[in-house]
Amino acid sequence: MHIKQHARLSTAPMMDWTDRHCRVFHRVLSKETLLYTEMVTAPALVRGGALHLLDHDPREHPVALQLGGSDAAELAEAARLGEEAGYDEINLNCGCPSDRVQSGTFGAVLMTAPDTVARAVRAMRDAVSVPVTVKCRIGVDDQDPETVLPDFLARIRYAGCERVIVHARKAWLQGLSPKENRDIPPLDYDLVARMKTAFSDLHLSINGGIETLEAAERFLAAGLDGVMIGRAAYHRPWDILAEADRRIFGQDVEPIAPEDAARAMLPYIEAHIAAGGKLHQVMRHMLGLFAGRPGARTWRRVLSENATRPGADGALVLRALEEMHLARDAAWACVPA
Repeated sequence: MHIKQHARLSTAPMMDWTDRHCRVFHRVLSKETLLYTEMVTAPALVRGGALHLLDHDPREHPVALQLGGSDAAELAEAARLGEEAGYDEINLNCGCPSDRVQSGTFGAVLMTAPDTVARAVRAMRDAVSVPVTVKCRIGVDDQDPETVLPDFLARIRYAGCERVIVHARKAWLQGLSPKENRDIPPLDYDLVARMKTAFSDLHLSINGGIETLEAAERFLAAGLDGVMIGRAAYHRPWDILAEADRRIFGQDVEPIAPEDAARAMLPYIEAHIAAGGKLHQVMRHMLGLFAGRPGARTWRRVLSENATRPGADGALVLRALEEMHLARDAAWACVPA
């Protein structure tokens, strides 16, 4: 399957969340969904030599590396390092609104510098053979999205970008925290849809506030090329990802059961611990596996209370499953016949 087809559904890059352990877990649930790394800054790779930030497991593919930066030459070198490390796509972050990102002149502030972004895209395209994509907002601060977004898209398309993910909210760089920027600015899905009409040759994915597979299916049916889901895929991973291969990608497969997904992670968990890792580094991404199902609270409690303890290993996962089943059985026994 071509990378563009995998992009029919993708998981959003989220700092401190979509690390390599999270991505391996998400891949257990969906074989087809395009996964994204956390943002990795180009200066960290090129100037800092922090190549460990590119570490990932072969089973994560298809997987895209998101880069942060604004210097075209530096981004081109970081993209080259990413391709060399085996990533299937290089994505440029033009959407993150945090103060730390702004001070480095990258992220959402780049919506005010489309020529800088275009130069970076061109340099990255020249440096690698894998796709170079952009994730952006519809605008920032007092910009008029109706004017800014089409101009931005036109410039990066001319520079060679063929795929864009648009978070359908403005980012307010002054006055709102990064958390508030995820919720307070109103969503404008209609504007993104109009951009697909205006730029029919661009592969356009929509992002922001999308909570269900049903919503993703509606966007695809309306003509969008892809849908990116962030927090919902993280907090309710089974609901979003387990049925994606059948419903979004048309694969003739049955979704993996949540219990089977937990067990499928055991070899990875044991290998991680054997290499010196800790159980909680993996399990913190799996707390939502049973979200909305009987016993989910017990699953979360057992893992949250014990995964950080010395010696915690895969046996705790099996214990959490057992206690969850006992709690579920007890709850069902209380239901009147």
